[in-house]
Amino acid sequence: MPQRVFHSLAVSAVAVSMTVFGVTVANAEPAPAEAHVEHLEHITEQRWKIDVYSPSMDTVIPLDVLRPADSSMPRPVLYALGGAGVGVIEGTGWAESSDIFEFYSDKDVNVVVPATGNFSYYTDWANDDPVLGRNQWQTFLTEELPPVIDEALGANGTQSILGMSMSAGSALDLAIQSGDLYSGVASFSGCVRTSDPIGKQFVKLVVERRGKGDVENMWGPDGDPRWAEHDGYLNADLLRGKDIYLTSRNGLPGPYDVPGQERAAGESFTTQIIAGGAIEVATNICTRQLVDKLGVLGIPVTADLGAPGTHSWSYWEDDLRNSWPVLAVSMGLDA
Repeated sequence: MPQRVFHSLAVSAVAVSMTVFGVTVANAEPAPAEAHVEHLEHITEQRWKIDVYSPSMDTVIPLDVLRPADSSMPRPVLYALGGAGVGVIEGTGWAESSDIFEFYSDKDVNVVVPATGNFSYYTDWANDDPVLGRNQWQTFLTEELPPVIDEALGANGTQSILGMSMSAGSALDLAIQSGDLYSGVASFSGCVRTSDPIGKQFVKLVVERRGKGDVENMWGPDGDPRWAEHDGYLNADLLRGKDIYLTSRNGLPGPYDVPGQERAAGESFTTQIIAGGAIEVATNICTRQLVDKLGVLGIPVTADLGAPGTHSWSYWEDDLRNSWPVLAVSMGLDA
């Protein structure tokens, strides 16, 4: 029998036997995709753009990245989450509205800033939303992204996280939900309350009024236990062992609330004084509640509360500087 005929018969026999015994190779489902770097671009030696594929969201997430001042050895990673409209509303992201990369440029830390996440609260949603799409940010940020980033940047496996406004509570929630993943957390002008009436209304204001999404697609209807599971005040004990920095101002006009002050896109003197003042009053109350709760629990916290100021970027730039000694210690660095 010619060799090629024998080979064809043998292959056919193997295929038939696999089918008989319930084993299929040719029609097997492809292996699930893993998180991976889709694209990496060097803007400068220190500034990179990295696109990472998220299996849980089945999309590519753009990241703005700053490399350490000295990358001759593995360094930690600091994740910085943006505001409610990041990725869709100008003036709501760290990269565009602050000097975050200038400030950290002489620090020995990798800084990773997601360039999207609008109105998501950086959490895992129960359902896809017709307007806001699929949001599985907790899975992405705590499971999928860290090993990919550590490999791409040659990081040392230590990481901390910070957030402002919407993502201030998200940073604390992610620190609570992920065990010992983050060694430190900083929250600027945010609210961790999500299950009390005022906290729920605040979340609904962000997701539904501003984002035009359906808040029930996030954590379900009122009464669903997920609202309490993500309430940082109720779960504050799970912050034990982390280095914590919390800040919020009192909403009254401060040093940056003056006519002619340079402002981020989307901010104006009027909105900063009225809307920004009112929001900061609310976040100050909420942050004070968490500080008091941590005190009762005996959990150390560095807090800066009550100074004049509104809900705006100039103050969050100050917060970057004021929080750095705490975050640096959390990652084993000199401040």
